[in-house]
Amino acid sequence: MLVYVHVVLWALVLLQVIVSSLRLVPSSLVARPYLWEYPYLLSVAPALLTISAMRRRSTYRMVLAMAMTSLVSLGPLVYGSVEMFPMARQLYTQGKVYRHILGFSAVSVLYFAMVIAVQVHGWQLYYCKQLLEVWSSAPTQEAPGGQRKSQ
Repeated sequence: MLVYVHVVLWALVLLQVIVSSLRLVPSSLVARPYLWEYPYLLSVAPALLTISAMRRRSTYRMVLAMAMTSLVSLGPLVYGSVEMFPMARQLYTQGKVYRHILGFSAVSVLYFAMVIAVQVHGWQLYYCKQLLEVWSSAPTQEAPGGQRKSQ
């Protein structure tokens, strides 16, 4: 389920980038994307890799998906929180708003989304690790030809 929630978050960021880039709505409704949002769009790759790893019960793919999640999902979120901090500080100390998303401060909306995304990715990593532990402790049986095969 967490992978699907991640895909929904990713789709919302993609929608903001597309709507803003094509100028489909006024900039007062949808803000220009921050720099961290572009590399975050790569985060769909580890989500798809996680789905593939679960279907095939592939420990290699799961480990790769976990590493990619840390790099292209959590990395841009950490960078984004640092990138947006000066604007957030001005918003809460002076009331200055530079960008909007549907009439709300873009910094507030994106920090809220970031909090949810960090939780989703953190739980994803936790449950992926749990799956790896279960897969590694599963009994194996010998396949025809003398090769070991996991159940």
